[in-house]
Amino acid sequence: MSEYYQHVLVAVDLTRDSGLVLARAIRIARRNQNARVSIMHTLEPLGFAYGGDIPMDLTSIQDQLDGHARDRLAEIADAHGIPREDQHVVVGMPDAEIHRFAGERDVDLIVVGSHGRTGFALLLGSTSTGVLHGAKCDVLAVRVGADGEATE
Repeated sequence: MSEYYQHVLVAVDLTRDSGLVLARAIRIARRNQNARVSIMHTLEPLGFAYGGDIPMDLTSIQDQLDGHARDRLAEIADAHGIPREDQHVVVGMPDAEIHRFAGERDVDLIVVGSHGRTGFALLLGSTSTGVLHGAKCDVLAVRVGADGEATE
């Protein structure tokens, strides 16, 4: 096991805070002998969102969402010099897909944004909490949002 991180995965939600989370991860990667940085966004399948209750084919809508997510991810990643082959949009449950990706690609640090919720919002769970509890590598939650602006 190296004393340096070698592959950093940044999981983003495509909000304005995503660039801040990515910038923090890039600084960490640079301090770790220029570790590889991958960025990913996970789309939940529309069937999950609506419980399968809609009697229609949602394929074209899912494809449109996928295309929009790829475009937005590219905007964020390109601005920070992340090559296209390290930009990933996947469909599934976010924490499970992040864990799968990390295991398949030898990721040794996962970086996620966290809004620092407390009380009921924390108990109800979030992607960052789900990632933390199932990760087989280190996880860094970067505090973002109105109650914890990440800074460049």
